[in-house]
Amino acid sequence: MKIGMILDAPYPTDPRVTNEAKALISSGHEVFLFCLSFKNKFITNEIIEGINVVRFQCDWITYKLSALAYTFPFYKWIMSKKIKKFINNYKVDVLHVHDIQIASSVYSANSKKKLDTVLDLHENRPEIMKYYKHVNSFLGKLLISPLKWKNAEEKYCKISNSVVVVTELAKKELIERIKIDKKKVIVFSNSVSKSFYSNIKFDQQIIKKYSKYFMLLYLGNTSERRGLMTVLKSIPKIINTVPNFKFVIVGSSSFDNELLKTSKTLNILKYIDFEGWKNESLFPSYIKASNLAISPLLPNLHHHTTYANKIFQYMSLGCPILCSDVEAQKSLLNTHKVGLLFKAGDYEDLIKIFFKLYLNKDLSNKLSTNCIDAIKNHLNNDIISKNLVNYYNE
Repeated sequence: MKIGMILDAPYPTDPRVTNEAKALISSGHEVFLFCLSFKNKFITNEIIEGINVVRFQCDWITYKLSALAYTFPFYKWIMSKKIKKFINNYKVDVLHVHDIQIASSVYSANSKKKLDTVLDLHENRPEIMKYYKHVNSFLGKLLISPLKWKNAEEKYCKISNSVVVVTELAKKELIERIKIDKKKVIVFSNSVSKSFYSNIKFDQQIIKKYSKYFMLLYLGNTSERRGLMTVLKSIPKIINTVPNFKFVIVGSSSFDNELLKTSKTLNILKYIDFEGWKNESLFPSYIKASNLAISPLLPNLHHHTTYANKIFQYMSLGCPILCSDVEAQKSLLNTHKVGLLFKAGDYEDLIKIFFKLYLNKDLSNKLSTNCIDAIKNHLNNDIISKNLVNYYNE
């Protein structure tokens, strides 16, 4: 079968897209990926890990209009023309739509062909966008309505042939809210492929740089809702007992200035490395160098029903995890015993849980072993992808 995946972003960037595509290719399907380029000169067609990547030029103004996708029709008009051309040129049999942002464009482009569609919800976008900086700006409040996005999500979930979500909790929430058949909803978690943790060439400079520290690692976006302020507030007490402590943040966001300001106020800046965004190929080296890793998400409906990619990345290299007790993370850790939970937003509880691991090497080693076992036998992409692959095979 020729599967036409639709992604309104440059590629390669999204590991979820890659993991799904590779799983489907391994089962005998062809995957043609519609994606964007913001450059004037770019490679239109190339094959990446077996994926037929097809790029269409998109200027930044058009891309910015995507924030208004369910306020004004301009973005839909522009993108649907590109998608229609993609459908006609590559004669795909089914459309796999990556997230709600591009959904209206896809359904408009597909109005005559009426190909089967799979809507892949990477996150609960209507809920999480309530926390976006641009949505909460003066113009954002006037022009962007999370309620309209929620209505669109429900509309396209109902008319799609199937819907893909990231956790069982997300599936439960969607079924209860929209009243759709549970057989229509497929769970595909944001896990890791074996290539992420197998046959790795580690960057020895990174490992050497942190060899003398007790290192706590955070990978990913650093926006306020990610909970990094909780970690910063815990550090003054941690360093009283662990003088060689180092908190390493690999990622960034517009919230970084606030994190820096707080670090200076707490006089802990020398205990933190703000590494900024790094190529994913370096992630294993940072994980290998760390003693513990953390996902301190603050509670909201989105965080309660989704996993961060970083959790599986940490686990794949045997790094024990400290996680806030939002529902999805709580369920994962309780099932696989790969880390310890602390109360979301509670830095005093985080301190207590941190020392429970720091002072108990046997527990840390046990959790590390459980991490590797969980990924190897339960949570790697080959296993996670079975439901999605079976759906397409059938």
